[in-house]
Amino acid sequence: KTLFFSGLTAMEKKLAEYKCNTNEAIQLKLVRFPEDLEDDNTTFNPEYSHQVFGDDEVAFGYKGLKILLYYIAGNLSALFRIEYTSKVNEKFDCVEVSADDVESKIREIIPPGFCTNTDDFVSLLEKEVNFKPFGMLLHSYSIHNEEAGEDITYQIYKADMTCPGFREYHERLQTFLMWFIETASFIDVDDERWNYFLVFEKYNKDGATLFATVGYMTVYNYYVYPDKTRPRVSQMLILPPFQGEGHGAQLLETVHRYYMSSPTVLDITAEDPSENYVKLRDFVLVKLCQDLLCFSPVKLMQGFSQEMVMEAQQKLKINKQHTRRVYEILRLRATNMGDAEQSRSYRLDVKRRLIGPYKKKQRELAKMRRCLRPEEMTNQLNQIDLNLQREQLEESFQQLVSDYRRVLERLAQA
Repeated sequence: KTLFFSGLTAMEKKLAEYKCNTNEAIQLKLVRFPEDLEDDNTTFNPEYSHQVFGDDEVAFGYKGLKILLYYIAGNLSALFRIEYTSKVNEKFDCVEVSADDVESKIREIIPPGFCTNTDDFVSLLEKEVNFKPFGMLLHSYSIHNEEAGEDITYQIYKADMTCPGFREYHERLQTFLMWFIETASFIDVDDERWNYFLVFEKYNKDGATLFATVGYMTVYNYYVYPDKTRPRVSQMLILPPFQGEGHGAQLLETVHRYYMSSPTVLDITAEDPSENYVKLRDFVLVKLCQDLLCFSPVKLMQGFSQEMVMEAQQKLKINKQHTRRVYEILRLRATNMGDAEQSRSYRLDVKRRLIGPYKKKQRELAKMRRCLRPEEMTNQLNQIDLNLQREQLEESFQQLVSDYRRVLERLAQA
């Protein structure tokens, strides 16, 4: 028996050598120049690969596995190749094993028409000068690049499926969602209620102006009875080489401004927003709202008002829930937290909102009292310890203030 188990362990050790972490194995590039192909600095890896390779994010059957997915920076034509130093044989020390079919898994999410050899890819790269952004230009902005020592220009476009070539381009673009959004799914592009907003960087190559894809957002226009729409942000991605440069804020603000001009839009929402998206939205909405008269320091100190709700919705298409957050952030800026009275007033105001869910639970308890036996009631009461509630409330408040301060710091630098 001992021999059997030690043999199995040795076998397991051998098999383990053929397991590769797919987040490390997948190598992505956005290629502008042929020399980028050999430059490790232009390579980046996925944050997630579980949607393609399962929860363990592992591919079995290879040593030194590399899954190369290189994209031309603008039109996103792809080079897909798999490399490895060795692969398991079908008979592995008398045990039948087979390597995962990595190629099929990748083919499921990338559209056909990709290159499989570098020469074809480089010849496509030479035609990149013909690539132009899709749709209608909404906004241009510049960001100073320390490395290049110059200002780089970016442009945001609104596109739809009637733009020639956009459907195929979008098929290539959306594959990035699988690697960088945890719960990503592809959308039904035949539904005309989708809007697409794209960010491009302008760059020079051999005296010509070219465009590189930076990121994008998809927005679905929900119908609201009788004659309004409620645009809902569905997907938003700034590609990793461009993250942390402020493009997300530029994109979200541009999209907001686009819908603000439409009389049929009620307000703008987001589908299942991530923590990072909420922080970004806080920053953009506060930036938009801070100059409205209803958010003047005097009015902020008088408390949250219906005037704020109405003005934010009518002028900026912001819903009541988001307006309340904007109010709390701007009121924090107007509050001297070193002053005991002002600090106490702010804390009570925010906690009054935070306590809503607890109050709801207490109302449910009052109903239970009327229909539960005493011993059942005790069980319910044990779950709602008032001291614990107070602790949780204070914790929530401190976390919010910390988040709000970060928004205000970013705003001060903007």
